[in-house]
Amino acid sequence: MSQIPLESINSITERIIGAAIEVHRGLGPGLLESVYEECLAYELGQSGLRFQRQLQVPIRYKDLSLPGSYRIDLFVENLVVVEIKAVEVVIPVHEAQILSYMKILDAPAGLLVNFTVPLLAKGA
Repeated sequence: MSQIPLESINSITERIIGAAIEVHRGLGPGLLESVYEECLAYELGQSGLRFQRQLQVPIRYKDLSLPGSYRIDLFVENLVVVEIKAVEVVIPVHEAQILSYMKILDAPAGLLVNFTVPLLAKGA
């Protein structure tokens, strides 16, 4: 991936976080991940950010290709992987998951957003 200015990546992630906060304010915690994903996609669209939902990503291992092995919740501006959770506690495997997605897509940034918290700043 070509060098993207850090300021550009930070600007995009700030806009995504702002959209996630807006969704959390409107819905609160305790719903399904799919609901949060739908509403976050709406907010991202309203903000003018380009994104793909449920992006199917093939896994390649040596000469083996596993098409459609994984689906990434949101891939924003072809730079930022967004993984949405609605869990009581984010555990290390969730963090490993987003790091793997970033590696597979050669993405410079990723956000793990957990909507099941009283204050979203504690979940993002």
